[in-house]
Amino acid sequence: MRGETDLARMLAGMEPRLHPDEFGYGLIPGRGGIPPGLVPFATVLEAEGLTIVAPRSALIRHGIAHRAGFACITLTVHSDLEAVGLTAAFARALAEAGLGANVIAGLHHDHILTNWDRRSEAVDRLLALARRDQA
Repeated sequence: MRGETDLARMLAGMEPRLHPDEFGYGLIPGRGGIPPGLVPFATVLEAEGLTIVAPRSALIRHGIAHRAGFACITLTVHSDLEAVGLTAAFARALAEAGLGANVIAGLHHDHILTNWDRRSEAVDRLLALARRDQA
């Protein structure tokens, strides 16, 4: 189940896909579990509690205090977990535009959470990076 490791091929094939919902980060303090019915996009267990990344509407519906304002962009290329350079390349492209890149790596894809209000610009920057690398 290994993915792509060649940086040029990863960049050329990354095809960013913007999720339609605004995302947020919530926290369930301590060792509390995920509320029934909530399907998080991602979770991270930290000393302070369980961080939940999910659509803002789901966090509100379940009464979870959160910080919203994030767009979630999935890079559809199947990048390998040991691949080198992809995160640096797209983080640099977004940073040049003053956009953050909070990255969640799944087994098959990388997911970028960035500024919701500038989501179209972020996708455009990622598409330009893919085209630039193909030239």
